[in-house]
Amino acid sequence: MEATGLSLLTVILFLPLVGMTIILFIPGDQGRNIRYTALGFSVVTFALSLVMWASFDPNVAGLQMVQRWDWMPTFGISYYVGVDGISLLLIVLTAFIMPIAILVSMASHIFQERGREKWYYLFLMVLEWAMLGAFMIQDLIVFYIFFEITLVPMYFLIGIWGAENRVYAAVKFFLYTLAGSVLMLLAILYVGNQAGTFAIPEIVSMVHSGALTFPFDGLFSTQSYLFLGFFIAFAIKVPLWPFHSWLPDAHVQAPTAGSVILAGVLLKLGTYGMIRVLLPIFPEATVAWAPIVAVLAIIGIIYGAWVCYAQDDAKKLVAYSSVSHMGFIVLGIFALNGQGIQGSILQMVNHGVSTGGLFLIVGMLYERRHTKKLADYGGIWKALPVFGAISLVITLSSMGLPGLNGFIGEFTILLGTFGSEVLGFFFALFATLGIILAAVYMLYMFQKVFMGELDKEENKHLPDMNWMEYAALIPVLVGVFLIGLYPALFFAPMNTTVMELAAQVGHFVTTVAQAVP
Repeated sequence: MEATGLSLLTVILFLPLVGMTIILFIPGDQGRNIRYTALGFSVVTFALSLVMWASFDPNVAGLQMVQRWDWMPTFGISYYVGVDGISLLLIVLTAFIMPIAILVSMASHIFQERGREKWYYLFLMVLEWAMLGAFMIQDLIVFYIFFEITLVPMYFLIGIWGAENRVYAAVKFFLYTLAGSVLMLLAILYVGNQAGTFAIPEIVSMVHSGALTFPFDGLFSTQSYLFLGFFIAFAIKVPLWPFHSWLPDAHVQAPTAGSVILAGVLLKLGTYGMIRVLLPIFPEATVAWAPIVAVLAIIGIIYGAWVCYAQDDAKKLVAYSSVSHMGFIVLGIFALNGQGIQGSILQMVNHGVSTGGLFLIVGMLYERRHTKKLADYGGIWKALPVFGAISLVITLSSMGLPGLNGFIGEFTILLGTFGSEVLGFFFALFATLGIILAAVYMLYMFQKVFMGELDKEENKHLPDMNWMEYAALIPVLVGVFLIGLYPALFFAPMNTTVMELAAQVGHFVTTVAQAVP
């Protein structure tokens, strides 16, 4: 049902913009007021996202808390927000990550070196607004606008407050993602012109009722070209091998909060887009291309893990681990069954919690030692016992240890891949190799940094955690254990929506097998 007043989603979406507007009028020399305004609005946004979750009916497959206003009615473009089992957890994840990113920024020294603190928090607020919008919007044109807006604040966060090669990394990030998005825009315009609307639910309904058809007769047909237009944009954002080369540079050069947001939320725009757009609107092309996409995902899983072991920079190691873990998520999506898709959605949340936590750890170490080189550490658990214990839990969660969050997502994805009609045993087998390699590189990093002799004088008197670091890492720990021990809480809201989507796509598996040799 459409809301007659302001829906809860609209309130959640525009709260960060209200915070940005207030910060805009606070004098730049009032750093404390700026910081706490940003933190306050991000915390309230997260609290409202939990209210949204509590109000969500898990037995309804379609959109809930819908609000729709005509924006450009002549062209069939509208402000159209809604939440279902696919987007719910990603909205909550976005609202969860932002206060953590702000807290770690408050503990940072970057403003002593670069200044412009007011603009930093302004960009964070705009970034949260754009990410929330991308997950809520149900109109292709407006989705594209939010998808692109996310580039701007992240470009400035990397380019102004990043490390020594920050400008190169910011430009590379911007150009890569913009180039892919141009193809998506062309595909969106074609789809909207054929459908007479850009509303995603209406387009999906027309496709599955037969009122709208995109010609398909194999891998090289109109529907496949449209599929590729969207897929390339999403694959760059993920990033899926071989579109991944922008990611390590962006992560290494970004400030800690930028890396946390990039890994925690921004990469998920790509995988979310695959589920929201590719599977329901281009089901035949999705089925036909699924084995090829899955091969790219497997290469990314193994390649990312293998390259991790060769790194001497802790932040670059975690960045390449993202390439590997995101490959798992794509693999689960293109298993094209309920287990694979549910595992992928949960793993998006897991990756945001665990890899975001790893970037927090690396950033906190950098604040103390001003180096990211593994060789500059060693034995620091003796100097930082509490920090070392928390780091161990987050490292084990990223490895997929049973009882922690990573295991649940990876296990469900492997289950879905193994039972997939389009993938099957060998894809699951090679993906399992990635889990083994993950244990190797994560334990390698932990051993280099925390274990061994505390033999470097600079490391012997490092301070343990302060209250802002506790405030940033404790929610991560809660997420690690809550998902790992009570996954039913997270599977419940997505089950009905995902099973309906899997049934819609599964209908085309047999027909596509006949069309594609």
